[in-house]
Amino acid sequence: MTPWYPLRFAPLYRHYPWGGRRFETVLDRALEPDKIHAESWEIVDHGEDQSVVAAGPLAGTTLHRLVVEHGEAILGPARRPTSGPLAHRFPLLLKFLDAAKNLSVQVHPDDAMAARLDPPELGKTEAWFVLAADPGSRIYAGLRPGVDRAALARAVNEGTCAECVHWFEPRPGDAILIRSGTVHALGAGVMVVEIQQASDTTYRLFDWNRLGVDGKPRPLHVAEALEAIDFSAGPIMPVHAGAAESDAPVPLIECEYFSLGRWDFSRSVSLGGDERCHLVSVVAGSAIIGGDAAEGPLRLGQTILLPAALGPTLVTPEGNATLLDVTLP
Repeated sequence: MTPWYPLRFAPLYRHYPWGGRRFETVLDRALEPDKIHAESWEIVDHGEDQSVVAAGPLAGTTLHRLVVEHGEAILGPARRPTSGPLAHRFPLLLKFLDAAKNLSVQVHPDDAMAARLDPPELGKTEAWFVLAADPGSRIYAGLRPGVDRAALARAVNEGTCAECVHWFEPRPGDAILIRSGTVHALGAGVMVVEIQQASDTTYRLFDWNRLGVDGKPRPLHVAEALEAIDFSAGPIMPVHAGAAESDAPVPLIECEYFSLGRWDFSRSVSLGGDERCHLVSVVAGSAIIGGDAAEGPLRLGQTILLPAALGPTLVTPEGNATLLDVTLP
């Protein structure tokens, strides 16, 4: 077996109608001309959607194959693959989203509901880290106080669903935990990094009365959404932690599926070496990752995976840099 090293993957793009072109202007990427780019999937192991190693001895290998053949080395001894149809899947998906238009008002199922699907699926708890937000833009997160199932169902029928959802104006650096069962939507003008369970099940309640690429309204899933919603959860507010250079990440989000921290630094630090998998994504500046087979800096909007079996990895910023650090519990 080739010794483990930090793993870069080629992004997979999604061209949904609400997307834009800011991966080009904000993240300095070369995009296909005259094409909307809504999402960039950086780390994914979900059916045919597969991250593929981009550099080094393992170039061309899918993330799924790595987890199947070397699950403990990738995930760590505490995350041995379980049995069943969802075994041997990398449990998280990391992506960038560019919302040039409002996303649909939607909800995701929890693990129990998703397990009853055919084929079975994971639930979808997710978190957002805001990279950019236009003045006056909104994030919709959680139902307003007093909105119960009957009130929401009535609002859906009347086309006033969005009036039932709490919203706030985001700012760069905000972190928001969206648990499964939470009604939510990204508003136009917001760009985020999303960390989520490796699931792609979404139930739409409202799509702003717009048409899809085929000229028809996109389908809604009202019955499924009403079943999935946790009506006991209220409005969701962001976490915003100021910059703080230290020898440990600033904690932002902690849940049963992942932890999200932020590193702000101007000198070398050591990441990993704790028998846990780390997903490291640059959200400001750039940094040199020790042992990176790509032999170049990890730049704004790029992500790298540090396998659990990899020892401590030296990360050296080019000037000042900010990294997100996602770990499994």
